[in-house]
Amino acid sequence: MTQHDSPALPAHRPGASRQAPEDPSPSRTTRPWMPALLYTLGFLTVYLLAICTPWGQRAENALFGLGEQGGEEAWIYPLSGAAYGSTPLPPMELSAKPTVVVGLAVIVVLTLVRRCWWPGCAALGIVILTTGGKEVLKSNLPRPDLVGAPENLLDQGFPSGHTAIPAALTLAAVLVVSPRIRPYVATVGVLWLACIAAASATMGGHRPSEVLGATLLACACYGLATWLLPPAAAPGATRSTPRALPVITLTLALAIALASGARNDTLTRSLVSGATGFICAALVWYAAVGRPAHTARRTRPALD
Repeated sequence: MTQHDSPALPAHRPGASRQAPEDPSPSRTTRPWMPALLYTLGFLTVYLLAICTPWGQRAENALFGLGEQGGEEAWIYPLSGAAYGSTPLPPMELSAKPTVVVGLAVIVVLTLVRRCWWPGCAALGIVILTTGGKEVLKSNLPRPDLVGAPENLLDQGFPSGHTAIPAALTLAAVLVVSPRIRPYVATVGVLWLACIAAASATMGGHRPSEVLGATLLACACYGLATWLLPPAAAPGATRSTPRALPVITLTLALAIALASGARNDTLTRSLVSGATGFICAALVWYAAVGRPAHTARRTRPALD
């Protein structure tokens, strides 16, 4: 009777079935420059369509002809700081600069406490680039008069400074807080942004394009900052976000934007202002929570 040798089995190595070799393909490690580019293109598109075309100018100028010229008919007027003796909701009216200063101080403190040096520098860069870039663009981007508009509609306000501040501070804050609370910080920030963006559009100080332009500028700066971060310091995907949080956040943002944009004298202007505030909130939420800042290398589990 002969005995047949069975084929030798491969030696078992601890951990071999748990982890496969990393995929070195460039597509998995390429830095995501695309979001920064898309936000920049969005900014330029809003500017060219709304400000550099006759029909874009007519559409926005027509909003100023709906209802009263001032913001007295807006529901949020008592909180705007424009009313005599009222306290402005930051960063409206004279509270804009103090809001930026306080926001920068909070970012510095969080950076020192958490010792997140690279994200802290990126967060400061987002705020400085957004607010400083807003001033440069507002002074240098031309607003041609293509439709013979009244003189009071020829002021240059693209992009909106009041909207740029909450957008930039929200995106900066998500870089320096703990990943566990990042979605909740983003929620508070986008609700604040929805209120300020809608209020800025309905009070008559800014057109919808100027509000959208400020938000896209902040998102572009965030995309650039996270692209330049070292991979080890960049924020990853926020996997701990509760499934219901995006729906709750955006629903509340819509309600706040509609209330902040509401006016007593015109429904159309109220709805346009509310929709503008909601779009701004959705853009910042997607930039801060909806995608990872870098695409990390992935590993595929091997079959046992």
